[in-house]
Amino acid sequence: IGAAVIIVLAPVQYFVATKLSQAQRSTLEYSNERLKKTNEMLRGIKLLKLYAWEHIFHSSVEETRQKEMTSLKSFALYTSISIFMNAAIPIAAVLITFVVHAHLTRKADFSPSVAFASISLFHILVSPLFLLSSVVRSTVKALVACLCLGCSAGAATSYCYFCLSVFSQPLKVVNRKRPAREDWNNYTSHTRRPINITEADDFCVKITNGFFTWTPEGPPALSNIDIRIPQGQLTMIVGQVGCGKSSLLLAILGEMQKISGNVSWSSWKLLFCFSRKRGSVAYASQKPWLLNATVEENITFESSFNKQRYKAVIDACSLQPDIDILPHGDQTQIGERGINLSGGQRQRISVARALYQQTNVVFLDDPFSALDIHLSDHLMQEGILKMLREDKRTVVLVTHKLQYLPHADWIIAMKDGYIQREGTLKDIQKSETELFEHWKTLMNRQDQELEKETTIETKTVLERTNLRRTMYSREALLKDDEEDEEEATESDDEDNLSSVLHQRAKMPWRACGKYLSAAGILLLPLLVLSQLLKHTVMVAIDYCLARWTSDAISGKMEVELKNCSHCEVFNHSPYSKVFSILCCLGIVLCLVTSIAVEWTGLKVTKKLHASLLNKIILAPMRYSSDYNTNYSSLFTVSSDCHIPATLECLSRSTLLCVSALAVISYVTPMFLIALVPLAIMCYFIQKYFRVASRDLQQLDDSTQLPLLSHFSETVEGLTTIRAFRYEAKFRQKLLEYTDSNNIASLFLTAANRWLEVRMEYIGACVVLIAAVTSITSCLYSKLSSGLVGLGLTYALMVSNYLNWMVRNLADMEIQLGAVKRIHGLLKTEAENYEGLLSSSQIPQNWPDRGEIQIQNLSVRYDSNLKPVLKHVNAHISPGQKIGICGRTGSGKSSFSLAFFRMVDTFEGRIIIDGIDIAKLPLQTLRSRLSIILQDPILFSGTIRFNLDPEKKCTDSMLWEALEIAQLKHVVKALPGGLDAIVTEGGENFSQGQRQLFCLARAFVRKTSIFIMDEATASIDMATENILQKVVMTAFADRTVVTIAHRVHTILNADLVIVMKRGLILEYDKPEVLLEQEDSVFASFVQADK
Repeated sequence: IGAAVIIVLAPVQYFVATKLSQAQRSTLEYSNERLKKTNEMLRGIKLLKLYAWEHIFHSSVEETRQKEMTSLKSFALYTSISIFMNAAIPIAAVLITFVVHAHLTRKADFSPSVAFASISLFHILVSPLFLLSSVVRSTVKALVACLCLGCSAGAATSYCYFCLSVFSQPLKVVNRKRPAREDWNNYTSHTRRPINITEADDFCVKITNGFFTWTPEGPPALSNIDIRIPQGQLTMIVGQVGCGKSSLLLAILGEMQKISGNVSWSSWKLLFCFSRKRGSVAYASQKPWLLNATVEENITFESSFNKQRYKAVIDACSLQPDIDILPHGDQTQIGERGINLSGGQRQRISVARALYQQTNVVFLDDPFSALDIHLSDHLMQEGILKMLREDKRTVVLVTHKLQYLPHADWIIAMKDGYIQREGTLKDIQKSETELFEHWKTLMNRQDQELEKETTIETKTVLERTNLRRTMYSREALLKDDEEDEEEATESDDEDNLSSVLHQRAKMPWRACGKYLSAAGILLLPLLVLSQLLKHTVMVAIDYCLARWTSDAISGKMEVELKNCSHCEVFNHSPYSKVFSILCCLGIVLCLVTSIAVEWTGLKVTKKLHASLLNKIILAPMRYSSDYNTNYSSLFTVSSDCHIPATLECLSRSTLLCVSALAVISYVTPMFLIALVPLAIMCYFIQKYFRVASRDLQQLDDSTQLPLLSHFSETVEGLTTIRAFRYEAKFRQKLLEYTDSNNIASLFLTAANRWLEVRMEYIGACVVLIAAVTSITSCLYSKLSSGLVGLGLTYALMVSNYLNWMVRNLADMEIQLGAVKRIHGLLKTEAENYEGLLSSSQIPQNWPDRGEIQIQNLSVRYDSNLKPVLKHVNAHISPGQKIGICGRTGSGKSSFSLAFFRMVDTFEGRIIIDGIDIAKLPLQTLRSRLSIILQDPILFSGTIRFNLDPEKKCTDSMLWEALEIAQLKHVVKALPGGLDAIVTEGGENFSQGQRQLFCLARAFVRKTSIFIMDEATASIDMATENILQKVVMTAFADRTVVTIAHRVHTILNADLVIVMKRGLILEYDKPEVLLEQEDSVFASFVQADK
C-alpha cells in the first residue's frame, strides 16, 4: 500500500522537478546578467566615483537583482514543494498503510513486530527521498550549465575554450608553411640588403585580395587587402585611430573571419637553430595580457630560461629599475590582470615576452602608447632595432609615433579599413608627396637626433630609478608590514599550539546568529517553532502507533484467553482518528517548515546583497581591489540559499538524533548509563572530523581558485596563446589544475566515508545496547511490546542521522566562514559623502569661473602610508590651460585625484571659486568637475548610455561632443547611430576609439574645470593635433588641467607645472621655462622633439 502511494505521487514529483528546472534556468540567466553588470561596475568603480555615477549603476544592478529575486522566489517555491513532498510522502504512506491495513483487513496481524518493521522501512526511505531532491537540483544545475556551455560554444569560437577542439583545430584563415629542419641549420648570416619586391621568397606573409569581418553577417572590417610583409625586416603599420591596424594583425594571425582572398606564409628561415615550435608568432597585444604568475614567468612564457638573453630583454625594456623596487624582484607575483603594476609596466612586460621568445616573426601592437618618450626611445633603439632587426627577425610594428618611420624597411599606411599605400619611406616620398608631407609635419624630430636623445635618456636612468622607487615605496612598505605582522602572529601561535587547536575547533556561532537575525522577527521564530513542533509531532505519531499496536495485541490476547467467539472485536477507530490527525498535522508542519526555510534564505540573501552592494559603492577606492577579489566568491553565499538548506538539514538530523535518544532513554532508562561514553566518543569524532573537513574544503577551494583563474586568463589571452601556438601547453596546464582539484575533492569524499564508518559503529552500539536493555526490561519489568518496538526503531535511525548531523555541522561551519568574511567587509568605513555645506549654500552654477587655489596641500592614499604630495601651492586663474609633467611616480595623477577627494588630504586645502572643496558633499563636488582617465573605460550598453547615463543631454549635444572628439563620422556609420551597441569593455572599438569616446563623455558634461590625465596616449598624432586645437578653441573659457607624459602636448599651455617626488619643481609659463638652460622642462622638451 505504501509503495503504491509513492508510485502514485511520482508524476507529481516529476512535474515539480520540471518546473524547478525552468525556474533554475531563468534564475541563472538573471544571475549571469547581474554578475556581469557588477563586475563591470567594479572594474570601472574609479570612473563611477569620479563622475558621481555610482547611483546610476547601483540602480541598474538592483533592477537586474529584482528580476533575479522574482525568479528566485519561483525557484524557492518549487524547492520548498520538493522538500515538502520528500518529507510528507513517508508520512502519507505510513498513514494510508496503517489505516487501510487496520480497517479493511479485520483479521490482519497488527502486532508491533509488523508495525515497527514497516515503519523502520519508511524511516529508511526518508534519507534517500531527501537526497533525491538534492540530486535533482544538482542535475538541473548541471544540465542548465551544459546547455549554456553548448550555446556559447556554438556562438563564438573565441570563447569555447572549454571545448578542446578550439586548441586542436588549425587556424582556418592562415596557411602556415613550415620550413624544413635543414633550412634552419643551413641558414647563414648575411648583411642586410635592399628589398626587391619582385622576389616572392623575401616576404614572410602575403595577403591577396583579402576581405575580413568580425561577424559572419557583419560588414567587412578590412577590405581589398593586398600586402606583403618582407622577411627579416622591420615593417611599420600606421594610420589614424580605428582604421584597422590592429585588425590587420589579427587577420594575419587568423583571428578574424575571412570573407574572401588568400593569406599565405612563406618558408621561414632563422639565423640559429632553436628547439622552439616552428610556426609560432611572438605577439604583444595593444591591451597587455599578463599571467597571474611571477614577472620572470611572464617574460619567459613557458620557454627555457637563458640568463644572458633574459638580462638583455630586461635592459631593452628598461624593467630593471622596476624589478629592483618590487617586493621580491622578478619573483614578485603579478596579480590578476596585472592589478599591482602600472599601465607602462604591464605594457613593457608584454613586449619583453615577445622579445624573449626565439621566434623569427614578432608582432608588436602599439607598444609605446603607455610609455614616456625616454622609455619609448630606449625600447625602439635597444629592443626593436638592436635585438630584433639586427637578428634578421621579421618585425611588424603598429604605431602612432611617426618619428620612428625613418627606421622602417617597409611601411603600410592604412585608412578606413583598406591599404592606402605600402612601400619604403623613399617610395612614399616619391609617389605620395602629400601623404609624406603630412607625416613630416606630424613628426616631432628627425632620425639623426635619436643618438643624441638616447644619450640624454641614459643620463637620467639613475634619476628615474629613484623616482620609480618612490612610486612603489608605499606599496612595498605596506606589504612588508603585513608580512611582518603575519610572521609575528604565526610565531606567537606556534608557541601556543593548544590555543590554535581551540580556535580551529570552535564553531562560528556568532556568524550564524548574525545571519539568522537578518531573517527578521517573524520568519526566525516561525522557522524555529515549526521545526520543534514538526519533530514533536513526528515522535507523537510513532508513540501513538506504539500504543495502538500494544493495545491491539492486548485486545487480541484477551479474546484468545476468554475463547469467546461472540466477544467484541478490537475497535481501531479511536486510534486511527488520533493517528490520522497527528499525521495530517505533521504533513502541514512539513509544508510550513519547508516554506519558512526557503523564505528565510531569500530574505537573508536580499538583505546581504543590498548591504554588500551599498558598501562596495560607498567604500573608498583603496578597498576596491579587495572587493574585486572577494565579491564574486563571497556573493555566491549571499545569492545562493545553501545556508538555510544546510541549517534545516542540521536541525532536522540533530532533532531526530535527540528525539531518538530521548525515546530510547524513556523506554529503557538503563540506556542512559551507556549513552555517556558513546556521547563522549561521538563528540571527539565530530571535533576531529570538522577540523579535517574544513581544512580539506579549504584545500579544495585553494586548488579550485588557480583552475578558475587559469581558465579566466586563458579566455582573455586566447589571441596571444594561439599566436604563440601554445594551445596544447595551456590545455595541459588546465588538465593539471583540474586533476589537483579532483584529488582534493577525492580526499574530502574519503573523509566523509571515514566519518560514516565510525558513525555506523556508534549506531550499531546504540542498537545493541537498546536491544539488550529493552529485552531485559521486557522480561523483568513487563515493558510494553509496542514501546520496545518504538525504541528499537529509533535506535536503527541513530547511525544515519548522527552521520548527517556531523557532516552538516562541518558544512555549516565552512559556509559561515564566508558569512563571517562578508560581515567583516560590511564593517569597512564608507567615504564621507556628507558635506558641511547644504545644497542651498552652494550656488547652482558652481563652479562658474574655474579659479583654483591650492594652499599647502599634502595628500596620501591612506593614513598608514607616506604622503604622495607635499606642501603644494599653486594658483590657477579662470580659463587658464595648465600643463603638468614629470616622471612616472612624481605625483601627477595624485594631483588630479586630489580635486575629487579620492585621496586623503591631511594638510592644506583646495579652494575652487571661493569654496573649500572639503566642505562640499562628495556627490556635488564630483558631479561639477570633469576628468578623462589614462585607461579608457566603456560599459556594455549603447553609445548614448556611455556618453550620458544620466539622460540629461539632447541628441544635438551628444553629436556635438562626438564631433569635437573626431568620432561623428564613425558613429554615423554604425547601425543605430547613438543607439549602436557597445560590447563589454568596448571591445568592438579600437583602443584609440575608446579613448576618444572617453573624451566625448567628458565634453558632454560641459563643466568649467576639465582635467585630462594623459588622455591621448593611444591616439595617432594627426587626431591628437586636431584635438589639441579643438580643446584650446572649444574650451577657451574653461580651465583645463592636462597631465602629460609627452610634453609636446602642453607646449601651448598658459602655465606649466613640473613635479618631482610629490613636490612642485618648476611653475611658470612654458616659454619662460624653455629659456632657462638648467630647466627640467626644457630637457623634457628637447628629448620629446
